[in-house]
Amino acid sequence: MRVRIQVSVPLLLSDCTKGKTKFELEARTLQEALQLLVQEYPLLRVHLYTEQGEVRKHVLLYYNDDNIAWLEKLDIPLAAGDKLRVLQAVSGG
Repeated sequence: MRVRIQVSVPLLLSDCTKGKTKFELEARTLQEALQLLVQEYPLLRVHLYTEQGEVRKHVLLYYNDDNIAWLEKLDIPLAAGDKLRVLQAVSGG
């Protein structure tokens, strides 16, 4: 069963999400939610993923409180109230 989850993206990427920084997606698993995110907002793909399909080094994707890079698998069943956050690492000097 699909559930609604909250998604947030940085203001810098809102031009890729029709001006929205917060919205909802309906999915069964985290993996499906990530696929739907770039399917519904295709302009995000180039900002989030490399040409090889890997998450870009300066991008952090958080599922609730966990960076998805720390997760062993992405086919985690979603529950109502779950959150997916897109963050961009910023560096400078």
